[in-house]
Amino acid sequence: MVDARLTDVPSPGSLAAFAALSFALIIVPGPSVMFVISRAVSLGRRAAILTVVGNAAGVFAQVVLVALGLGVVVERSAAVFTSIKLVGAGYLVWLGIQAIRNRGQMSAALETSEEPRRQASVLADGFIVGLANPKSIVFFAAILPQFVERGGAPAGLQMAFLGLVFVVVALICDSAWGIAAGTARQWFASSPRRLERLGAAGGAVMVGLGIQLAFVGRKD
Repeated sequence: MVDARLTDVPSPGSLAAFAALSFALIIVPGPSVMFVISRAVSLGRRAAILTVVGNAAGVFAQVVLVALGLGVVVERSAAVFTSIKLVGAGYLVWLGIQAIRNRGQMSAALETSEEPRRQASVLADGFIVGLANPKSIVFFAAILPQFVERGGAPAGLQMAFLGLVFVVVALICDSAWGIAAGTARQWFASSPRRLERLGAAGGAVMVGLGIQLAFVGRKD
């Protein structure tokens, strides 16, 4: 016999409230959106969608960590927070520099399909950036427990389910940004020099995001 508590994961009221909050937070362009847009203008729509999927997987991994109780460690430990922050910042800067260095190859990339290995690399980039954002895991550690209802399913299960809702909303919204930016990129393709400058701009955005993340502090 199925435990009635397990059907409440969470209640419809909490689910609707959290979905509305998630949409309000995600719809406003932030670092994740800017990262997706920069990948779209540098590598195209397919890469943008792969980046969105990878980023969403990284974010959900954070949700799982919070559900397991590890989110509290990041929230309370300045050393752990700073370590994750610097890893994410450094990786973003590295990706930006690579985009700037390879900007001259963008025209050729439009004429050939991406190799499976390249697609996997783009997916992995999105995952790492999503996982290495300490602000997100602190947000989940602070917000998710507030929507957990007593008498329902286990708290960890409820938080994982809520996190899945957040990820679905993010997939829809971020994909729309990525497709729009990738479509605009096609216009730039008519001029190799214009496309090269666009690639450099996308790389510069990623470098800027990395530097911004490096100097972001906790609100203690």
